[in-house]
Amino acid sequence: MSQMNHDASSEAGRLGLRADCAACFGLCCVALPFAKSADFAVDKDAGRPCANLREDFRCGIHAHLRERGFAGCTVFDCLGAGQKVSQVTFEGRDWRRAPGTARLMFDVFAVMRQLHELLWYVNEALSLPPARPVHGDLRTALDDIERLTLGSAEAVAEVDVAAVRRDVNELLMRASELVRAAAPGPRKNHRGADLIGARLRGADLRGANLRGAYLIAADLAGADLRVADLIGADLRDADLSGADLTGSVFLTQAQVNAARGDGATRLPGELTRPAHWREGAAPRRGGGRRGRVSGR
Repeated sequence: MSQMNHDASSEAGRLGLRADCAACFGLCCVALPFAKSADFAVDKDAGRPCANLREDFRCGIHAHLRERGFAGCTVFDCLGAGQKVSQVTFEGRDWRRAPGTARLMFDVFAVMRQLHELLWYVNEALSLPPARPVHGDLRTALDDIERLTLGSAEAVAEVDVAAVRRDVNELLMRASELVRAAAPGPRKNHRGADLIGARLRGADLRGANLRGAYLIAADLAGADLRVADLIGADLRDADLSGADLTGSVFLTQAQVNAARGDGATRLPGELTRPAHWREGAAPRRGGGRRGRVSGR
């Protein structure tokens, strides 16, 4: 495939990076644990099916998850790992009819979810023209990771994800630097910063490094986040009303779903506006006070 004409959307389809719950055995509803909180109405141990999971592996309250206290389910995205494990790795054998496969299937799902996340990021980086100097290495990484996802259940379960992530992360960081270099003015480094509840209303964060930043409940209304690196940033309950995230890199649908926004929030073209976001006009941009910064 030409590096110059990499179509991220088409490639995501080929790689199966869009969740298809109808082809999955409800793996996120059984393999993963959750604790009673604002995101989940009850406690559930890993490996125990959620009480709302039906026999056909569909959610019995899917249309009312938020009202029933399961907002956490509405922001989760396996990026296609669920159907890959269900239909490819285990060839359509589900954990109910073949209970002997359950533990291995759940272990594989945990690894596959991380591999698909890396595929998603690498695929996006390949679509960014400024990152062209590393496209060759990124293409090799994409092929290598895809090969890992197609291994046997035992092989996938034994993948050293930390090592794979470490190597890929170096490429993603180089891609990010190349993309963000086009942003005007000094580029803020808030990598890993504790910005929980920070007041960043109207802040100029163009080209900022927000990798792994804690932006939980931060006020980013009207903020300019164009060309910012948001990989791994925790945007739970962050206010993105009227914020501009066009051109931001490594922002996922799950991050957007976890935040709050409105009809004036500008998103990258491949992401969709969550149904729970309110409509409204963009607030005025101003010099909002910044929260505590401890970025590396």
